Amino acid sequence: MHFSLSEEHLMIQKAARDFAQNDCLPGVIERDEKMIFPKEQVLKLAELGFMGMMVDPKYGGSGMDTISYVLAMEEISKIDASVSVCVSVNNSLVCWGLETFGNEAQKEKYLVPIAQGRKDGELYIGAFLLSEPEAGSDATSQRTTAEDKGDYYLLNGTKNWITNGSSASVYLVMAQTDVAKGSHGINAFIVEKNWPGVTVSAKENKMGIRGSDTHTILFNDVKVPKENRIGEDGFGFKFAMKTLAGGRIGIASQALGIASGSYELALKYAKERKAFGKEIMKHQAIQFKLADMATRIEAARMLCLKAAWEKDHHLDYTLSSSMAKVFASETAMWASTEAVQIHGGYGYVKEYHVERLMRDAKITQIYEGTSEVQRIVIGRSILK
Repeated sequence: MHFSLSEEHLMIQKAARDFAQNDCLPGVIERDEKMIFPKEQVLKLAELGFMGMMVDPKYGGSGMDTISYVLAMEEISKIDASVSVCVSVNNSLVCWGLETFGNEAQKEKYLVPIAQGRKDGELYIGAFLLSEPEAGSDATSQRTTAEDKGDYYLLNGTKNWITNGSSASVYLVMAQTDVAKGSHGINAFIVEKNWPGVTVSAKENKMGIRGSDTHTILFNDVKVPKENRIGEDGFGFKFAMKTLAGGRIGIASQALGIASGSYELALKYAKERKAFGKEIMKHQAIQFKLADMATRIEAARMLCLKAAWEKDHHLDYTLSSSMAKVFASETAMWASTEAVQIHGGYGYVKEYHVERLMRDAKITQIYEGTSEVQRIVIGRSILK
């Protein structure tokens, strides 16, 4: 068992840290306030090979391992979680889903440009469409339908809370083909955003990750060619669940980054701020806060890296990814709140960044499986 990073891992970590500091930090407050999608930052990540990090180079990816992905996600999330969630969705959900379960034709047509993050010089990324107005944690209750018409499916329905909703060129859509079969009647489809009948609603005005574009997507008699179904008939629910298990590693790493970013800002401030004649870091009350933050963050990091290691070694990482996700997300919420407390009144204003990290932290307890759902997964695993 080794706890040290390889030279390659250290290089990737540094590249992600440099990108976050040089390309994400400038303008991050304005992007948050005005809900500006970080297109320039995502295009730069595409140049760095971070939009298809774990994809085989023959499909346009960088061929990195999941540990590299965790390291990159943490560093980017320290500065701008709106950027890192674009990386997470494109890598964990879209690229991994297509590479693992798509056929060769689908990989050549869609995976290659999505992994590269661009096509014909323009941004080209994907989105994952599972949640609906009445199907969030209960993903089996799909109301979106895909009626089999012979050589195509007719897609109708609504999908909610879609990250990359307007910036994505390709959607992976879960839809019910046979209601009588329940979860076995769900299919996964590749849908292009510019097809007739696809409508993108207005951008959601969110509490956190305000730069990422979250939308409701509407489908009205959208013709989806049969060749755009992923896997066998009825495979859609399994596709979604297997893909989300890896996605939880991405969101756990995002939460880890928010937590460690909060800690670094709090530590820096505690060294500079004076109260009662000395730096506040010399007061035991602050020392205890920082000690607890450092300890919980390191525990979250170990959980994330363990889940990544299991995934890289083709082991069952369902339990580990759920543990990492629930613990890291709750650590992010707690650590960011403590960082605001350490900053005092300054923590409540945008200039010091910690109030934004606290707002960004909350969503990590909700999307890609709520903390409650993670505990259900963990409970079922340990009570077998």
